[in-house]
Amino acid sequence: MTNNKSSAIVVLSGGQDSTTCLYWALEKYQKVQTITFDYGQRHRVELDAAKKIAEIAGAPNEILPINTFEKLGGNSLTGSEDVESSSAEGELPNSFVPGRNLIFLTFAAAFAYQRGIKDIVTGVCQTDYSGYPDCRQNTIEAIQLAINLGMESNINIHTPLMWMTKAETVKLAKDVGALEALAWSHTCYNGKVPPCGECPACTLRAKGFNEAGINDPLIERTN
Repeated sequence: MTNNKSSAIVVLSGGQDSTTCLYWALEKYQKVQTITFDYGQRHRVELDAAKKIAEIAGAPNEILPINTFEKLGGNSLTGSEDVESSSAEGELPNSFVPGRNLIFLTFAAAFAYQRGIKDIVTGVCQTDYSGYPDCRQNTIEAIQLAINLGMESNINIHTPLMWMTKAETVKLAKDVGALEALAWSHTCYNGKVPPCGECPACTLRAKGFNEAGINDPLIERTN
């Protein structure tokens, strides 16, 4: 059971899942801080979305610059490649940024360590996701173990969406009061506002709202 008097850090990308996790955390913790990573992503609108959402939620937001991924390139989120609508069977989509969540969580843990915070919340999900291996439960368990060994700490990484379908995360967003903030979230891999509606991220998001029977507040705001 989470201690309501404790503090937590939410890794806030400005997307649907991390926004839902922010509001989930606000119900469970007395103090919530958000951090957003400027990792050289092509779609800078993410950073503005995270800032706006944190402001709506009344949670402090810190943007941390880590542009190494931009230098590495080789994927459609930080490089020059077009976003693939699908990938060959057994292959990761070209939107996969190798090591991204591993680095994010390590930096988040260092940020938490300096502030005496033990709880980190992230929106990774293994049920309805793009096949990224760094979103899986075993990866999160492994990185948590490595962090605690390497920092001699007792940090807990919480993944409230891990086993939820996209429809279930939409219903959770409604339950925790996140729909207003979701109107300002950004999911589109093509970086478009209004969203393109065709990339894998837009398709998955639309599927979740349709199956949940809830109108997407982002679409209502931008159309």
